[in-house]
Amino acid sequence: MNRAIGRVAMYLIFVLIAVLLWSTTSKVFLSPSMWTLETAQFVMVAYFVLGGPYSIQLGSNVRMDLFYGDWSPRTKACVDAITVFFLIFYLGVLLYGGLVSTAYSLGYFGDAPFAFLFDLAVTFVTEGRSAAAEALGFLERSPTAWRPWLWPIKTIICLGVFLMILQSLAELFKDIGRLRGVID
Repeated sequence: MNRAIGRVAMYLIFVLIAVLLWSTTSKVFLSPSMWTLETAQFVMVAYFVLGGPYSIQLGSNVRMDLFYGDWSPRTKACVDAITVFFLIFYLGVLLYGGLVSTAYSLGYFGDAPFAFLFDLAVTFVTEGRSAAAEALGFLERSPTAWRPWLWPIKTIICLGVFLMILQSLAELFKDIGRLRGVID
């Protein structure tokens, strides 16, 4: 799943280039567009967050190679298996904050954002889009002049962090397999 999403997210760089090209062209020859800066930021966030799990899957993530490169595969697997717990903890905290922020952006201001999101998803699946739309409150908007809704990008961030957690768990299982001698 991360491979497919990452391969699609790769092409967001071309969307980003098109938005920035339009921004430059409109500022020089036309009146400047208000939407280009935030759209470029949103596209870059989606590119980064959805491409991260794919990068980890390929092993192309950045590592500090001061000592790591000289270690044996078994030592690397042991260190990776230990440090992935720190990554998963960090991503868990990030996902928690992202889900709370997403619930807020969908108009929920109470103390149970996870129950709200769960009920919203169940309502969407069982009763349809219009019933789910009735459950929403005041949708959060950006404070800029363009004022786009923020829930789409916050949802993408939560999806990307969730996929990163899944990929981190897959890497943990691979490292355990290397330590047990099952994987070379």
